[in-house]
Amino acid sequence: MTKSTNAGDPLRILILFADYGFGHRAAAMALKAALEQLYGEQVVVEMVNPIDDPTAPGFLRKEQQRYDRRVTETPQLYKLGYEIGDMAVTADLLESSMIVLLHDAVRKALKLFRPHAILCTYPFYLPTLSGIYTLSGEYIPILTVVTDFTDVNKLWFNSVAELTAVPTGIARQHALQRGLIPESVLVTGIPVMPAIANEKRSKAEIRQELGWDADTFTLLAVGSKRVRNLPEALHVLNHSGLPLQLAVVAGGNDSLFSSFQATEWHHTAHIYNKVSNIPTMLHAADALLCKAGGLITSEALAAGLPLLYVDVIQGQETGNVEYILEQGAGELATDPVIALETLFHWLEHGAALLNERAANARSIAHPQAAIEIAQLAYLAAQRGPRPVGKPLFDRKRLTALLDRFDVPWRSGENRG
Repeated sequence: MTKSTNAGDPLRILILFADYGFGHRAAAMALKAALEQLYGEQVVVEMVNPIDDPTAPGFLRKEQQRYDRRVTETPQLYKLGYEIGDMAVTADLLESSMIVLLHDAVRKALKLFRPHAILCTYPFYLPTLSGIYTLSGEYIPILTVVTDFTDVNKLWFNSVAELTAVPTGIARQHALQRGLIPESVLVTGIPVMPAIANEKRSKAEIRQELGWDADTFTLLAVGSKRVRNLPEALHVLNHSGLPLQLAVVAGGNDSLFSSFQATEWHHTAHIYNKVSNIPTMLHAADALLCKAGGLITSEALAAGLPLLYVDVIQGQETGNVEYILEQGAGELATDPVIALETLFHWLEHGAALLNERAANARSIAHPQAAIEIAQLAYLAAQRGPRPVGKPLFDRKRLTALLDRFDVPWRSGENRG
């Protein structure tokens, strides 16, 4: 499956991600940037979403497109689905389903790119890779990169990965309880773009570049189709009389952007739609208002910003909120009046509580997570593919499963 590398040839590292939310793609992008920053022409990095491949079932692609609507319009139903998926019996069934549903697409990615190592920022591909390795007899090193802080779904923890990078010690304990060996689980944090760690300029210098007021408390608000409560929170803050300026990012939500542009702002407000310089903006701000996504939370921590959450996806993001509140690095305010009260308390007494929250954020940050994981991936790629050791699956049961659903698995066999 994977041909050997001649001396001087670049190592090939494949990053598998999905688009159920932005966090999995963003983590993949951060890892790609870190690998290329560290190793330049010594690596070729390919990001692939197998769910987008034509051989993957159409309903999986449609679910990616429906993700925003499901988490905003039916959050309790989404929470129920998340919790059911974390049950042992359901997780086993899901793993078998992923082997069948994604076998063609994942095997195709491996055949086309011939990687020396694989980074996985989405868990559905892990059982599929186990099945492929069982049939091929070749093991390509896998590093799983978990993108939720504490409330981590069982599917993330699969022994097919030689290393699993987790964000927190709590997540590591979950991994060990679910059967991973201690030396295979590393606490690295969630990878963020290296540019966040690389930024050395002062807030004043960055604000001058952005055209923001240099000496005013600055709240960065980041929205998208998935962030509920943001317009209501900003409406209250806009009429608060607090000494602040706002930098508001609509996250590519055109209707939200238009409504912000049409707003009569009573504070200095800088309005953006979709931006590519969030790392710069984070370093220019004093606090971040957002929803409780793992990636945006990690970015804020890496920039030393306290978090004011106005939305949380129940199930998937609940653990993120609990962790940040326990560490004293932010607050949850789904009611806009509570958001106003929170900012008032942060800014009173010479911003003592704001400074405390910021210090706590810095203390739990992992700004170098992408660099650390990239180094591990490069070492894994240097070791490269090897024969499968102990069986990952019962081969007879696996081939019977694939044959039952007419999935081509023999060498040279293709669907249709």
